[in-house]
Amino acid sequence: MTATGNLPLVELPDEVSVINVGLPLFGDSISRQERPVSQVDWRIPAGGDADVVSALRRLYGPWAHTIDSANAEVFERLDRGAPQLVAVRQAQQVIESLAEGRVLLHCGPPIELDRISDPLRRSMRAAIVAEDWAATPEDADELLVDGSVRLESANSYGVVVPMATAMGPQTPVWEVELADAGIRVYTPLGQGSGDVAWFGKDSPGAINRLLLLRDAAGTVLNEALQAYGPVDVLSLAAQAVAMGDDIHVRTQAATNLLLKNLLSSLVDVDHPRKVEVADYLSGNHLLFLTLAMAAARALTTWAAEVPNSSVVMGISRNGTDFACWLGGPEATRHLTQAPMVDNALYQPGYSDADAALDIGDSAVLELVGLGGAAAANSPAVAQLVGGTMGHAAAMTEAINEVTIGRSSRFMLPYWGMQGSPVGVDVRKVVELGITPQVTTGILHNSDGTGQIGAGVATAPVEPFIDALKELDKTFARRSSA
Repeated sequence: MTATGNLPLVELPDEVSVINVGLPLFGDSISRQERPVSQVDWRIPAGGDADVVSALRRLYGPWAHTIDSANAEVFERLDRGAPQLVAVRQAQQVIESLAEGRVLLHCGPPIELDRISDPLRRSMRAAIVAEDWAATPEDADELLVDGSVRLESANSYGVVVPMATAMGPQTPVWEVELADAGIRVYTPLGQGSGDVAWFGKDSPGAINRLLLLRDAAGTVLNEALQAYGPVDVLSLAAQAVAMGDDIHVRTQAATNLLLKNLLSSLVDVDHPRKVEVADYLSGNHLLFLTLAMAAARALTTWAAEVPNSSVVMGISRNGTDFACWLGGPEATRHLTQAPMVDNALYQPGYSDADAALDIGDSAVLELVGLGGAAAANSPAVAQLVGGTMGHAAAMTEAINEVTIGRSSRFMLPYWGMQGSPVGVDVRKVVELGITPQVTTGILHNSDGTGQIGAGVATAPVEPFIDALKELDKTFARRSSA
């Protein structure tokens, strides 16, 4: 190039390597010209919302030291807490609200009857019949309509329930204890697969399964457990993760490990329906799911006692609403509509048109390093998200972007023996626009068919933004006091 006037001569390089930040369009253009280009996935934080960006600036700036110190303690509790399975109880013996008459606890945040999804309402009807409050599901529905049965959110009582579960006073529940913290958490025994109420069914078979759990399985399992002694729940989960479980859509390995430990004690139980219980246990590959949920809820309950943290302590869905919340006694449940389940694998004859919205309390698993956080090592999850282990690893890598540490117990061999991501930081979620992805089942939305598929539900970002704003206001009030 020749100089023009007084302008200096500029020599352009013959070879150019480019780093493109932001829109991939520019990088793609260079790539088509067969020149080296590295694409940096960057976007405006929080979608460019000025108020949210200002909140992020404060939470990453003046208040960051306080928050990061709190988050370090939260991580320690989530990572080293060791919840123990100690008993199987009848719910009304240990959950105060269920000893107060006709009460059902349901999944997700509180909800009015006229907004309840079809699967959850059917589960409620089945639970009412199993409690002997009504003879038929139709009679049970009348009790719901006239208010004879009170509905409460299980989460309000430190209870976690899976999918479209509704539970009454006689429901047998796992009792999980975090002794050092003085915390006990309860969750129903898993009902198993097929014709079951937690899949949104109120059929005779679904009701009979609830009766089997009420009248036999709870007693048998508790006797076996008392003979065996406490079970370290997350130690079994850690072994199972290395064997391909994500401890959400797949818990076969964990269930097998649990039953192997209890086998001799189960055989020794003297109960007239022991064989029926054995059939139920042998066919229930999801038995460990609710147990893992209770262990996870014990950890988040302990971690939620730490003030000033930006780590998400709860996610739950009732098939209509999605809720998330942070820790502390003043934490608010922030709500939006529950999402559809994406990356879905449907049973033959079913499609998105038949699918209910995401439902259940099981997303607590994703907060402690399980479920989607452990997807990288689970072939079962890989089938849902693209078919290869690389696709599954991408799911774990996404949540790794918004967490505060990696587990010291849930090691993922396929992911280079790294620990699964633990502790979702609401600041990172809002900054990057990456929300937790939850591996889950899909229920029919209207006819009581039950489970029709499985997939991955991506949490909506709006409640996380609301939680971030709440945290920002909390610090602002303290600063001005």
